[in-house]
Amino acid sequence: MSTDLKYVAFTTILTASLWIPYVVCQVMTNGPLAPPNYVDPAPRPLPLWGKRADRTYINAVETFAPFAALVIAVHLAGKADASTAFWAIAFFWLRLAHAVVYLLGIPYLRTLIFTFGYVAIVGLFWELIK
Repeated sequence: MSTDLKYVAFTTILTASLWIPYVVCQVMTNGPLAPPNYVDPAPRPLPLWGKRADRTYINAVETFAPFAALVIAVHLAGKADASTAFWAIAFFWLRLAHAVVYLLGIPYLRTLIFTFGYVAIVGLFWELIK
């Protein structure tokens, strides 16, 4: 397995796991789901960290698709190399840092890390089309 694909796998498990803090907050705040919660999907009240946990997960899902698509395209095009590995590795670590910073509610740094993650996606794109 190439480094690029390995980091897609790592990013996949990270993204797939980011729902856990949100659910923990829901249960801590509102208790387990009851039958009426399945009928009425209205959000239940949450503290700010729970709302950030939800947004952290949604943001990770939103950024995963372009990253994964580019890595797969790079792989299929036979263009995986040290540069694409660098961008894939950088994206994973930036997404992990973004999740931590978002959950902790640290302003400005979150935006900077998100922007660097976008730069990693652009780097993958550039390596694919050049």
